[in-house]
Order: sequence, then C-alpha cells, then structure tokens
Amino acid sequence: MTIIPEPSSTIPSREILSSKVKFPDTDLPFYRQLGRTDMTVSCLGLGGGGGISSEDTLYAFDRGINYFFYSSDLHHHIYMSMADALRKLCGRGSSVREQVVLATVTYISRTPTPQTIVTYLHDQFDELGIDYIDIFFWGWIDANNADTFNKCVNISDKLRGSNTVYKRLIEAMFKTSERLKKMGAVRYIGASFHDLDLAHQWSNSPLLDIVMVRHNVAHRNAQQKVFAHLDAQDTQRPGIVTFKSAGMGLPLWHRPAYLPAGCWRPSVPDLYRYSLSQNSVDVALTGMTNRQEIDAAIKGVQQGQLSAAELDYLNFYGDLHRSRIKPEDIPADDRLLYR
Repeated sequence: MTIIPEPSSTIPSREILSSKVKFPDTDLPFYRQLGRTDMTVSCLGLGGGGGISSEDTLYAFDRGINYFFYSSDLHHHIYMSMADALRKLCGRGSSVREQVVLATVTYISRTPTPQTIVTYLHDQFDELGIDYIDIFFWGWIDANNADTFNKCVNISDKLRGSNTVYKRLIEAMFKTSERLKKMGAVRYIGASFHDLDLAHQWSNSPLLDIVMVRHNVAHRNAQQKVFAHLDAQDTQRPGIVTFKSAGMGLPLWHRPAYLPAGCWRPSVPDLYRYSLSQNSVDVALTGMTNRQEIDAAIKGVQQGQLSAAELDYLNFYGDLHRSRIKPEDIPADDRLLYR
C-alpha cells in the first residue's frame, strides 16, 4: 500500500498563490476566501465547458487561477480535454495539490442511493486519479428535481469530511493515502441552481457550503433573490459562484439591436467583472477556450470593480439584449457610455 506523505498545509494561502504572478492592488482582489470554507480561491474559475486543452489549463494555473470545475457526466466529452491537466495538478503525488481547488459536478438524474452516489464518486476518482474532491456539486437544481435534491443534500454530513461512510468506501476502492485520511473523499458540498427561489432557500442551510447560480447583465434576478440577502462580511455565509457571465445562447458581447452607434460594447472580461462586482460573489466561473482568453480575463480583473455608472449602463445594455427596451425608450445620453 502506497502512503502519500502528509501535506504540510491543507489551506492554499494567498501568499503561496500570489507568488505565482503579481497582481496590482485593486478593489477587486484576485484571491478571496470562498464563503465559510477554509479555501482561498481565485475570483476567476475555469470550467471545461469551452473545451479548453490541458496545456492551457496548466497555463491558467501558472497565471494564478486555482479554481477548476469538472463534469463527469453532462458534456463529459468536452470536459475531457482538461482531464490530463487536472490529473497533474490534483492526482496522487501532486506537489501542488493544496494550491488547487477542484470542484466536480454530477447532474441529478435519479433518486440518490448509497450505491449511485458511490458510482458518481468512483467515476471522478478513477478518471482523475485523485485523493479527494474539494467541492462536490449537485448540478442543475430546479423545481422539477427539488424533491430529489432534498434527498441528495440531506446526506451531506455522510459525504463530506474525514470520518464518513463515503470516505471509507472510496478508501476501500482506491487505497488510502494521508491526504484522503485527512481531507475525506469530499471536503465541501455545493449545488448549481437554475431556480433562484430554491437557491435563496438553500443558501441558509448548513448542509450546503457553496451556491452556484446563473448571472449576467441580461439575467440579473440573482442580485435580488440571492445576493441581496447575503452579507459579504459574514464569515458563515455560503460561498457564491456565478456561471454564464458572458451569456447563454446569444453571446452578450455581440452588439444588441438598437444600441446607439459608438456606445460601449463590453468585452467578455468586462462581463466577468460585472458578476464579480456584485455583492458576495466570490468566483465567476468561465468557459475560456485558450490562453489568450485567460490573459485577457486576468487583465480585466486587474482593472478592479466596475463603477456605478458602468454597472448602470450594463444593466441597460443587458435589457437591450433581452428586448426589454423599445427603441423610442432608449435613455438620454447621460446614461450611455461611449468608447
């Protein structure tokens, strides 16, 4: 039996992370604590939904991004292109494992049983060769599967932590290691919501550590239904992750109909900043596809939070995308931004 030496630190410190690349001081810190967890995360997260290569995934880590999101079932064929990088960063024996926050997801398709949950975990542990998962997400939660999700989340205390049934099952299948013994198979539980009323309801539950919701300039309901009810300074609030910042279907960086000539058309990095400028948002999950997009996104974050005028303009811009504003109702120039 191979025992991996016990890590010297289980919490990636800002000092360790920021030594990889220097970021100027701004009012939008690149690293932050993820809600009530003990994890330090980059404000930009990288998911595999854009088909990013393993080479560019490793490049993202070298540039300071440490939050990675991986799907083992829905669109798995796309996410697979980053799997080799995750094996290098998070696999057994990795020298940088404690600097990485690995979030994996499974999408609820049937009522969970002890057997099906072990299957979800087995697939992820087997494919990535890992000792533990930092955040295990239940995916795509909406009104249609609310009852199933309730059953899922109520086994949180059996799933997360170092002395659980599921940790012992994974240990029996993959052999033990010091990291697995110390961290458990799963450290924290998250859920990705497509129903914001459910997201609000579960954001107050001790059974759920991280809440993930769609949010962008054209879909802003999370601001009222979720973010407004959180205190960014509350050390016991859940971590908040957003997705689809750059759009869903119609790309939001494309010019909407009736946008006056010369008006600011935000870039994708601007759209990430929009989500990151909201109350209590910790991570904007991205679907970046290459290292050029990684560099552009980091450069955008370095500019800091958007101003009140910029946020107001982007609200108007998002409303144009959703056809909420008629051409004759386009506001006067004092609300428009030209660039």
